[in-house]
Amino acid sequence: MATLIRSKISNVATSVSNKSQAKVSGVFARLGFQAATDEEAVGFVHCDDLDYEHRQGLQMDILKSEGSEEGGEPPLEGDIHYQRDGTGPLPPSASKDEGVCSELSGQGKPRITAWEAGWNVTNAIQGMFVLGLPYAILHGGYLGLFLIIFAAVVCCYTGKILIACLYEENEDGEIVRVRDSYVDIANACCAPRFPSLGGRIVNVAQIIELVMTCILYVVVSGNLMYNSFPTLPVSQKSWSIIATAVLLPCAFLKNLKAVSKFSLLCTLAHFVINILVIAYCLSRARDWAWDKVKFYIDVKKFPISIGIIVFSYTSQIFLPSLEGNMQNPKEFHCMMNWTHIAACILKGLFALVAYLTWADETKEVITDNLPSTIRAVVNLFLVAKALLSYPLPFFAAVEVLERSLFQDGARAFFPNCYGGDGRIKSWGLTLRCALVVFTLLMAIYVPHFALLMGLTGSLTGAGLCFLLPSLFHLKLLWRKLFWHHVFFDVAIFVIGGICSVSGFIHSLEGLIEAYSTNTED
Repeated sequence: MATLIRSKISNVATSVSNKSQAKVSGVFARLGFQAATDEEAVGFVHCDDLDYEHRQGLQMDILKSEGSEEGGEPPLEGDIHYQRDGTGPLPPSASKDEGVCSELSGQGKPRITAWEAGWNVTNAIQGMFVLGLPYAILHGGYLGLFLIIFAAVVCCYTGKILIACLYEENEDGEIVRVRDSYVDIANACCAPRFPSLGGRIVNVAQIIELVMTCILYVVVSGNLMYNSFPTLPVSQKSWSIIATAVLLPCAFLKNLKAVSKFSLLCTLAHFVINILVIAYCLSRARDWAWDKVKFYIDVKKFPISIGIIVFSYTSQIFLPSLEGNMQNPKEFHCMMNWTHIAACILKGLFALVAYLTWADETKEVITDNLPSTIRAVVNLFLVAKALLSYPLPFFAAVEVLERSLFQDGARAFFPNCYGGDGRIKSWGLTLRCALVVFTLLMAIYVPHFALLMGLTGSLTGAGLCFLLPSLFHLKLLWRKLFWHHVFFDVAIFVIGGICSVSGFIHSLEGLIEAYSTNTED
């Protein structure tokens, strides 16, 4: 009996120890797809799948150990792949993926340097949504510029403290990584009374942000096409329908191998577009309206600008995975510093120069202000980027929905949407198509890029970037914090909460007003 107890304890300890080695977890690595490129993004997918199998299979180790100790039947051959102690052979398909995952987790080749990690973060916080920043300056003036700087400083700080929540001091006084993801941090804060509540809150916030990102891609595609070809008898809603028809095959996606190959080209194309816009603005430097930039704010619309600016800096959700995949995690803080300084400078210059060029005529998407001779070319590139970027958040949203609702073992709310052969069932495919159609309907009935971006930034962006990191930092590490850290965390939580509530209310009011206007028309 004593031998049986020792064996069980040893087996559980081994399982928990192996679990801590999974460096990329859940859905949050998939958010890094927008920042990762080529094989790196595909590697995140494989590692996620293996990590999910690992979590689901932890109890298989215990059951198999009990069976072998008590003279029960040996484990089935198909269940051996759940063993993570190396005693059981992996299936051929899993072996290949395990190699990718081990390479990504640092057990094989070193994966990403600080420069590569910085490239990922830069891509995430300097995407095509910076096109809405000049519109934020329109309603905030110099205060809008200050907010771009302030948001960069705060997001850089909260990114660092979020990573600090992954570590704890062991018995030997060494700082070790005990958590792997945003969900793990949230669950640790709510334990032991509500051990899974925090993770569910983070998952819900992530799903909202992912789906809203998909909606924004459809909105911006319809907007850009409509303003590129205003003479054609095609409305913005019709362009959105055409864009969604092109995106419908996303429902059949099994992995991101195909679309990940275009991510680097999309990013480079976006930087070229930004340079073209700035170059055109510089060519009209003599006509810049400096007198239009004032220290006043539009009380009704400025809170929306706060959400726009915050949304353009959202990257916290995949930072734990990124830091865990760095060759030298000690360089993470330095990487965060220079990426956010660069983003702050580039965003501030882009927003200010664009606003000075068009002043009060600045539109929600700044490329709509360009002359018709070059607007069509630039907008076509942007539409291509938006359409190629859509599958990434869509796939991540589908994955978290399927795993939480259909594939979470005994805790699943609905039957498994995949058959025994691994193929998705017809009703599961129908739900995927329904999600694509839902993004279309939202884009049709609320075709306002700035309002949707402000709403998302105020709701999930502020929560994931400001509120939750500061709250988790105080909850997990408050005994070891200096007074100025406590002050910063409390100040960020309070200011972030006020901005979030104010921006959400005003964005929602704007959306209701815009919807009423569209209904009357």
